[in-house]
Amino acid sequence: MRFLNIKTIIFLVMFIFGLALSMPSIFGIQGPKITLGLDLQGGLNILLGVNTNEAIKSKYSSIATQINHDTQNSDILIDSLRANDASVSFQLLDISKKDALDKMLSNIKGLDINNVDGKYNIVFTQEEIKFIKSSSINQAIDTIRNRLDIFGLSEPSVSKQGENNILVQLPGIKTAEDEQAALDLIIRPAQLKMMAVDEERNSRVNSMSVEEARKYGDVILPFTYDSNVKLLLKEIPIIDGSMLTDARVAFDNQSNQRVIAFSLNSVGAKIFGDFSGNNIGKRMAIVLDNKIYSAPSIRERIGGGSGQISGSFSEQEAKNIAIALRSGSLTTPLELLEKRSIGPSLGADSIKSSLIALFGAFLAIIIFMIFYYGFSGVIAVSALFVNILAIIACMSLFGATLTLPGMAGIVLTVGMAIDANIIINERIREALRSGENIIKSISFGYENATRAIFDANNTTLIVAILLYVYGTGPIKGFAVTMGIGIVISIITAIIGTHGIYLWLGKKINNTKRLKFWFGIKSGVN
Repeated sequence: MRFLNIKTIIFLVMFIFGLALSMPSIFGIQGPKITLGLDLQGGLNILLGVNTNEAIKSKYSSIATQINHDTQNSDILIDSLRANDASVSFQLLDISKKDALDKMLSNIKGLDINNVDGKYNIVFTQEEIKFIKSSSINQAIDTIRNRLDIFGLSEPSVSKQGENNILVQLPGIKTAEDEQAALDLIIRPAQLKMMAVDEERNSRVNSMSVEEARKYGDVILPFTYDSNVKLLLKEIPIIDGSMLTDARVAFDNQSNQRVIAFSLNSVGAKIFGDFSGNNIGKRMAIVLDNKIYSAPSIRERIGGGSGQISGSFSEQEAKNIAIALRSGSLTTPLELLEKRSIGPSLGADSIKSSLIALFGAFLAIIIFMIFYYGFSGVIAVSALFVNILAIIACMSLFGATLTLPGMAGIVLTVGMAIDANIIINERIREALRSGENIIKSISFGYENATRAIFDANNTTLIVAILLYVYGTGPIKGFAVTMGIGIVISIITAIIGTHGIYLWLGKKINNTKRLKFWFGIKSGVN
């Protein structure tokens, strides 16, 4: 048979592909490499709890902000607008505007509205509460991922754990400073609000209780530079961080200090402009995570939908706040439930143990296959070697993360890959023993083994896919390597080795040395 048959070409392409793309990971040279997971290179493992009840409270505050803005724009007079943990309430002053108000409220989904003589009490429906709780967890996961991606941490893993917990794994975090910086970035709520100062009652802020302030629809908040300096602010914010489109570290031209410049979307820009135009001479506080950063007096209408947060920021602090704002605020606070640091030495021991297992298994297979199957064992081992290189190459090409369970998946794949070759070799030997000639026996071996190999590998591949879809971090790592290994082993075992037999077929047939080629006694045609 000619050497350049299509199956041999496919096998050679797999070999070149595997060799070229696995070398950077194996020898550390320039090129795409496999990223080691938390358990192999060390890092930080964080378990966070999500308080979904706070998400509902935050949503009520947003609804109140929307009602306040919409009623003002529609000239609907309301009073005593309040947002608490379980409802939004207000009094409609002009009953003739009831239909217009009801129509406006009907555009907000998920509300259960109760109205008695113009006194409105609004709560979320049970379906909406379930949706808000579920969304708050998903939003927290997405926000944490965005922050870590912008921060530049390599291959972070953020996944839901149980019902209300989030598991964050950060490979490569080695120092206490890096741990604290990552933790501050993840947990920071980054809830930006623009709030009006209650100028009428602010002079009594130091003697006013929290309960008294709440009666007026106000809240008492401290300045960030001194917790003893406080302002009395309207509880319903003018705008919040959901209207933010960008946040960057900049420098103030006058003070030459670091500031965080932010931009608002069209809705936020309009609300910001309208409020500033109607409240010239009054103060507006810029509040981040319930601390006042500044409270400038409004001198003129502020258009353009941009502003800045000033403070004595360090370079890292300003960068982290900008990232947190840009990636989105957390609608619900996160509680640190568990923090575990994994040292790189433990990962090095895991890598060493896994490599010993992999090479030990590979060596044992080589000895067995060559001793038992002769040269056909050499062909099987060559396919196994290409299989391992191709797995490393695929993972390097797609930037996959290799974990300890992933290495277990590779070791398991080695056994499954050689199993396919054993089935093929046994079918060939069965045909030879029954009296078939060598060419027909090779063809018979592949025809009869292919279906069994496909069936076994397809069922295992389905399991790998399900493990990846429904599993979490370590299970996904195992599923990825096993899935890639199964696909490659089918190519190398069924297509690649068959190509080699097609190339050597005539030579094998002419020599009649069945002991050498297939490990069985000669004398069979």
